[in-house]
Amino acid sequence: MGCVFSGSGIAPSKSTPDINGSEAESRLILSEPQKELIQESWRILHQDITRLGIIMFIRLFETHPECKDVFFLFRDIDDFHQLKMSKELQAHGLRVMSFIEKSVARLEQKDKLEQIAFELGRSHCRYNAPPKYYEYVGVQFISVVKPILKEAWTPEVEEAWQILFKYLTAVMKKGYYVEEKKININNALYTKIPNALSSNPV
Repeated sequence: MGCVFSGSGIAPSKSTPDINGSEAESRLILSEPQKELIQESWRILHQDITRLGIIMFIRLFETHPECKDVFFLFRDIDDFHQLKMSKELQAHGLRVMSFIEKSVARLEQKDKLEQIAFELGRSHCRYNAPPKYYEYVGVQFISVVKPILKEAWTPEVEEAWQILFKYLTAVMKKGYYVEEKKININNALYTKIPNALSSNPV
């Protein structure tokens, strides 16, 4: 699975917010120097992305324990040391880092960047992973990479990454709500057809 959160028992929300989102959030507003800052810092971070993914999710579970309930494979593991050793968590963390890597590689290809984030949001809906958790990933990513980059981490670098994650989160939410609307329509149709058949016996 290529999702950030997967396998929850949480049903999609019945109330669907505006799927278009705000114009500012759904557009990537990064200057060329900001894109370069992201790309330069990622070149350093890329050297150890597996460890980054694990640390990020451990921090996520520590700061937001309720997030662990979204993961079918991890929800019953309370020992963080055991979690760190989990092959499933390592694989999932790597998938998230791979998505970030793809996003960084597509900073100059806005249509492709929007497409992968939108599709990721749609897949999250199918896995019943609510949008309220998406923004946590960016926050934890930034908290993890700060000490790794040390003096290379500047307020300008932080601002650039914050803008990128805000954009990715907004587009993922759009994808989620579009897919949720589609699922709700399909469910309504499937409900009407049997009812119509039962009310008109041959």
